[in-house]
Amino acid sequence: MAAFEEFIANISDFFWTYVLSILLIATGLLYTFRLKFFQFRMFGHILKRTIGQIFKKNQAKGTITPFQAFTSALASTAGATNIVGVPVAISLGGPGALFWMWMVALIGMATRYSEIVLGMKYREKNENGEWVGGPQYYIRKALGWKVVATLFAVFLMLEVVPSVMVQTNSIATQLQGAFNWPVQATGIGVLIVIAMIIFGGIKRIAKVTDKIVPFMVLTYLTLALIVIFANVGQLGNVFSLIFTHAFTPISASGGFAGAAIAQAIRWGIARGLYSNEAGLGTGPIAHAPAQTDHPSKQAFWGVFSVFVDTIVICTVSGILVLVTGAWTKVEPANASSMITVAFSDFYGSTFGGVFVAIFLLFFVITTIGILIFFGEKQAEFLSGLTAAKAMRIVYLIAIYIGAIGGLQFVWQFLDLMLAFVVICNVIPLLFLSKEVKNITDDYVYRLYKKNGGEPRVTLFEDKE
Repeated sequence: MAAFEEFIANISDFFWTYVLSILLIATGLLYTFRLKFFQFRMFGHILKRTIGQIFKKNQAKGTITPFQAFTSALASTAGATNIVGVPVAISLGGPGALFWMWMVALIGMATRYSEIVLGMKYREKNENGEWVGGPQYYIRKALGWKVVATLFAVFLMLEVVPSVMVQTNSIATQLQGAFNWPVQATGIGVLIVIAMIIFGGIKRIAKVTDKIVPFMVLTYLTLALIVIFANVGQLGNVFSLIFTHAFTPISASGGFAGAAIAQAIRWGIARGLYSNEAGLGTGPIAHAPAQTDHPSKQAFWGVFSVFVDTIVICTVSGILVLVTGAWTKVEPANASSMITVAFSDFYGSTFGGVFVAIFLLFFVITTIGILIFFGEKQAEFLSGLTAAKAMRIVYLIAIYIGAIGGLQFVWQFLDLMLAFVVICNVIPLLFLSKEVKNITDDYVYRLYKKNGGEPRVTLFEDKE
């Protein structure tokens, strides 16, 4: 078994270090240049159209509000990936990994925008009258690549199983350490709560995320920034480590084992994608039910989500473990506890451990809820609503199995399955840049600059 796990890990490393890094960067750069640095030159307008209109009533077509779609998408990325993923990237790739996280996020804004634009244009209504969409739809409808669309759906549907297991195991072990709760009890508790949420569909999931996610993000950022400012004298050295070791190896220090440049790039890109999911294709699925009258308007929320998730939350997490020295105090095998160590050193061991455990609990619940929604939509695309309901049961069972640490060999496929999902989404994106540009130009020249005129493209293909 150990040899098999090593074999899978080596394949995953190859894909993430070479194939995916090239694909993701190339796609992000293609859209960045094709859209004339859209995510930067119109960032102020994007903020105005997103957080500037959170409370504005929206009568456009859709199942949930644009903000609920944003928080649902953010729920799948913010939380465990920011608390566990960033320290793991630093422990394995060094401080330079944070730099590569930033790079994949900055160009990933264009990728996320583009896939949501396409997802909104090619969305359709299902048998229940709900809007559904995602890469599987625009790959099939825009390119006619039915096999690739099917592969994307299959890989993502299967990938949700180990994702759910890893999420529930992370919170089960945290709660066991903080409160001595049995992992079996955590598994059953999370399963019941998730079942209550997901059986209400995307509307109930959205109602949960739009309340929990903003509150937890703001709470986490506030407490983390207090610690960072208390160690403000270390910031200069921290940024020096980040920029220097993005391009040069770093030697071992304390519990840190050292890292080569390739490791910094590999873990920075991999965890950057885990964090914001730009190019993964989950964003369009979460945003497809949103109320909007133009694809670009909803895609702005995708740009904003990447900014919040990676540029803001992941940066704060990374600086927190660097400025407090937690990255040299914890062995790589226990890297997921770095944030707890950083908080415990400042706030006390009891508060630090309890806060992180509670924070993860709430975010794991929202994350699992939206992950299961993603998986269900793939099953629905492949075989209809009955198949979606069947996969819902599979995912609920995976919650309990993951909590007790069962079937851990399945977890080894997470990185590899994610790699296949990315490939199935990103390659089609390379062929659809002209269509994204046309939709963006339509927004810029007809709505943003208000030159008037008829739409240049058919924005939605309604399937009643």
